[in-house]
Amino acid sequence: MPSKKKRVPRIPPGAPGHPRGEADERRPRASRPERRKIEASEVRTAPARSVARTPSRASARLLYEDESILAFDKPVGLPVIAPEGSRARCLLDVATEEVARKKPRGRAAVVHRIDRDSSGVVVFAADGRTKKLLMEGWDELVTKRIYTALVAGSMAEGSGVFDSWLKENKAGEIYRAEPKERGAKRAVTRWRVLEEGSGLSLLELELETGRKHQIRVQLADAGHPIVGDLRYGGGARRVRGARGEGLAIDLGRLCLHARMIELKLPGREVLRIESPAPSEFAAALAAAPAGAVAERRPSSKADARDGAASSSRSAAGSGARRGRGSHRGK
Repeated sequence: MPSKKKRVPRIPPGAPGHPRGEADERRPRASRPERRKIEASEVRTAPARSVARTPSRASARLLYEDESILAFDKPVGLPVIAPEGSRARCLLDVATEEVARKKPRGRAAVVHRIDRDSSGVVVFAADGRTKKLLMEGWDELVTKRIYTALVAGSMAEGSGVFDSWLKENKAGEIYRAEPKERGAKRAVTRWRVLEEGSGLSLLELELETGRKHQIRVQLADAGHPIVGDLRYGGGARRVRGARGEGLAIDLGRLCLHARMIELKLPGREVLRIESPAPSEFAAALAAAPAGAVAERRPSSKADARDGAASSSRSAAGSGARRGRGSHRGK
């Protein structure tokens, strides 16, 4: 009689004794790279070049492109990805078309986003390998992210740090929370004043964390909402001169711009990709007569009360800085 084969018990993957698990234990694990300060000599600024082929609201300027990544200067109103169920054109479509010019079956991949109503630098991966690399190591590979914002009122100091805990509600809005509150995440933003005028301030903000609506919520919570931020309190703004004459300042946009990003991919030098802040930000600072103050146009009694409180905080901050020059943070 033929001998029966000895039955070997099946060991599920991950269980003790599985060959693959033993191999993984023998294989040394890659250590997480430590984030270090980047010296100026190590940074290469990406040369900007425009490839906008259609002069439309949905066009975007290509700032940088290589075999792994590409970066665009996103215009206001163009979403990074289309809302669920929508076929509207988005920045991902523009990026994919650019990748397909060199690789017919290629497709760009989203690795981070900025708000639809903001503008500035957005980076895409040009292939699956780079997408995985950036998604898994974003905090280590992105060494710096700088924004520019036009906000209401005068800041009490020339520079500072917003350090708070944020949480998202079921409606998708972000609000300040307590540190021990379930679901709350820490958000840290460094800021400095670039210029002041017309009851407005132009700020430079550097992200240390990347929470949803982080800059918008922290500025609104500080009593200095971003101009044009309908969700968190900026709204349309009107400037009132010393004699009561009115001058509208409504730029028709959220005045937040992603100005610069520094990226360090393995085996390469640090790459800096920049997009200058929109000229209308600075122009708005000089749009009103000397001594003018900005006030929010309330749409209800509740908004009127909030606006009065915000104006009081701004006035207190302005008084603390009276007599100082308009440029800060140098």
